[in-house]
Amino acid sequence: MRLRHWRKEAPLHLMILPGLLLVVVFSYVPLFGLTMAFQKFLPGRPFFDNQWVGFDNFKFMWDMPDSRRVLWNTVYIACLKIVAGQIVPILIALLLNEVRKIWLKRSVQTLIYLPHFLSWIILGGILVDILSPSQGIVNQVMGVFGIDPIYFLGDNRWFPFTLVTTDLWKEFGFNTIVYLAALTGINPALYEASLIDGANRWKQTLNITLPGIMPIVILLATLSLGNVLNAGFDQVFNLYSPSVYESGDIVDTLVYRVGLGQAQYSLATAIGLLKSVVSFIMISISYILAYRLANYRIF
Repeated sequence: MRLRHWRKEAPLHLMILPGLLLVVVFSYVPLFGLTMAFQKFLPGRPFFDNQWVGFDNFKFMWDMPDSRRVLWNTVYIACLKIVAGQIVPILIALLLNEVRKIWLKRSVQTLIYLPHFLSWIILGGILVDILSPSQGIVNQVMGVFGIDPIYFLGDNRWFPFTLVTTDLWKEFGFNTIVYLAALTGINPALYEASLIDGANRWKQTLNITLPGIMPIVILLATLSLGNVLNAGFDQVFNLYSPSVYESGDIVDTLVYRVGLGQAQYSLATAIGLLKSVVSFIMISISYILAYRLANYRIF
């Protein structure tokens, strides 16, 4: 029986073998490099012959003049993205749910979902052009109404909100589809019963629609806690400049500059390791909350 069972499942195990090899090679083997966070790593030396310095890199990281500012920027931008990324898709999903023409509803869904497939390299070039203070179409339109040009990508007052707005424009279509799928699971009989009781569309939304999708809202909100230290490296790297380091520099861009720009590999590894540990803790907390509040479990 066991032999016959193994023969039946062997093709399935062989099918996932390439994927497992890729995970081991690119996800688990590089974990040995985390030892650099506890070394004074010098390229060219044998890896384990480098001087061990314990937690000196972590102490130096915390004493850096920019460390607290970078941490604040990361948490601030990430939290704004999380909040906006929850509220706007819910509103758009509720509005689309009221559209009765199927062709119009599907067309809008497709249009708002398309930016999700564009990389930040492409969008970065587009945004640099349209947000330019001199030739950008946004400032030209604002000039028609007598508003002075704004340097969205070069002014520390505007840069964080520019990051949040552009990220929201790119990604809100994905969460909107999730909420639209949740809306389809609401029993239509509830709406019919409410009509008999004289409820209008607004009362139906407050008393039926929102409570019906609340488990999904809670689930996505709690799971998003794991992204508190992920402010979006791709986006920030393609849009920021030294003039907005004060408000736009985040943990990932600091790791990039320190590690690849200044060749301080041990310090960059220490910063990245600390971020990973905090992210792991936040993800664990988010899954516990998702289980307690929305009865969501992975295993």
